[in-house]
Amino acid sequence: MARRDKRYKLPIFSYLRLNGRLVFILAAALLAASCAEIKQPQPEAFISKTKPPLKQEIRWSNGDLPKSFDPAKAAAPPETDVVRAVFEGLTALDPKTLDVRPAVAESWTSEDSRVWTFRLRDDARWTNGKPVTAQDFVDSWKRIAAAPKDVAHRELLSNIKGFGDVTVKIPETAADASADQKAEPLPANAAPKPVQQSAEAKTETKPNETGKAEAADAAGVEAVSELEFRVTLKRPDPDFPKLVANPVFYPVYGKAAEFNSADAVPPAVSNGPFTVASSDKTGVVLERSKTYWNKNAVVLDRVEFVPHTSADAALEAYKNGDIDVLTNAAFSPLALKLLAPYDDFRQTTHSALNLYEVNTNNKILSDRRVREALAISIDRQKIAEGELDGSTSPAPRFLPSEKPDAGTGLVFDAERAKELLERSGFPDGENFPELRLVVNRNDAQQRIARTAARMWKQNLNIQVNVVPVEPSEIDAIRSAGDYDLLRRGVVLPTMDELVGMETIFGPEKKASKKNEPSAGPLALQATPTPTPAPQILTDSIPSKSLPPIVQTPEYSQEAALYDLSAIPIYFPRSFALVKPYVTGFELNSLDAVLLNDVKIDPNWQPAATK
Repeated sequence: MARRDKRYKLPIFSYLRLNGRLVFILAAALLAASCAEIKQPQPEAFISKTKPPLKQEIRWSNGDLPKSFDPAKAAAPPETDVVRAVFEGLTALDPKTLDVRPAVAESWTSEDSRVWTFRLRDDARWTNGKPVTAQDFVDSWKRIAAAPKDVAHRELLSNIKGFGDVTVKIPETAADASADQKAEPLPANAAPKPVQQSAEAKTETKPNETGKAEAADAAGVEAVSELEFRVTLKRPDPDFPKLVANPVFYPVYGKAAEFNSADAVPPAVSNGPFTVASSDKTGVVLERSKTYWNKNAVVLDRVEFVPHTSADAALEAYKNGDIDVLTNAAFSPLALKLLAPYDDFRQTTHSALNLYEVNTNNKILSDRRVREALAISIDRQKIAEGELDGSTSPAPRFLPSEKPDAGTGLVFDAERAKELLERSGFPDGENFPELRLVVNRNDAQQRIARTAARMWKQNLNIQVNVVPVEPSEIDAIRSAGDYDLLRRGVVLPTMDELVGMETIFGPEKKASKKNEPSAGPLALQATPTPTPAPQILTDSIPSKSLPPIVQTPEYSQEAALYDLSAIPIYFPRSFALVKPYVTGFELNSLDAVLLNDVKIDPNWQPAATK
């Protein structure tokens, strides 16, 4: 008898099902193996892959055509970019660190920070071959004092002895849209007195019959010798060498009569690393100077400034390879988000400040504890990232810095703010009067103000009403003291702390602060403001147990952060697109680009895609 095959035989439907599973597993395995070989497409590193030019030439779009080549009229790009390339002052700022470095002056000294002596290098030359002398600086600075009042940043000279008192103007960081609503009167319980200004603050250089300001007394500027220039200040300023790096202090040759024209006429003679080869409606072309004292260190042979009247047009030119550098463009928030991932997109904090000025003549706001509570109950990070779409940086201090200490300045602390308000007599905001925050009638500023008001309501349970007004009304409202809080935008044209603080608060502001090395938010890590002891927040204590009060001659940033007569909110940001083969082009808070350091890397190639 044949042996029965004892192997188990699957029914036909089970056999087919098993084979189907095997096929599926095999197909999945093959698919996984093939997918492992296929990498996800990588995003482009740069928004434009233009090849580097064969020559040392760059094309730079920094806005519209310059309105003037006169250093005295250069307040912002594009004028400042061209002036820094064509002229040179006593000092310059390192574009990366903003530290001061020698320029026409090879060295400088001062024993008291009030009298400064600059030693000029003996090989500095004008393009006509004549030497740059100390007398050139004397004449150029006196020219500014005698120039029409549209001179940019004339107030930067106000600390020089003999140059007269100059009213510090408060320029806005951007134009604000106007509308028709008028400011309403203050409530009776918050009526502040008009802000009083000192006689010195009100003094302004008077024009003479020809529309010129009176020329400065020469006592503050002196040509000790051909190569020794001495400056005497009214008040000590340890940052003065940084201040004179501003273009307004650059020398011009002789009377510079070409700058009297209403048109943008290039200088006949200059002393910078580049000269103007041509200027017309198509742009400005610069060529490397043959007489510049440091010409061997300048690599670029040619710079072409290409004007664009819109950010969209400039961006399209950059993407198409028609320009190598793009700055001074008002990108939309959406465009900024789209550009952010690219390596050739750069951004930095701009040297300008938006703040809320506090009317300390208001009885409630005269209490520093209340001002501190208002200052630290605002979440600046949320304002910068939310209402302003990341186009600004939070301002925990009044002056921006290229190397800020992240642990210093005002810190958001709602719990401490509540405690301060309670100890000033308003637990949970009870019986605290309504405040009025006056802002320019501008959509962005109104949104920011409403966000700040919501934060004060949420964190302190106080009511702050936003009052939009015409931009033209702001000065009158401020002078009359007809506000509780008032929004201001201030441009800070220098890294000089003395001048920066005077620009924000005026030259008449003086400080009374504690004579303690550890006092002040700049010295604190966790505590945002320098309350010296808990008991000062509640009960009065004998004055002998408090740190001594000393009058400081100048209003420092530390003193301002203690006083809090203004609340810093945010710093605007600057943006740029720079092709990867352009090296040495550094974006900084002052928009102070030095073309001396810029060059083309002709060997640059994009990284190979693997």
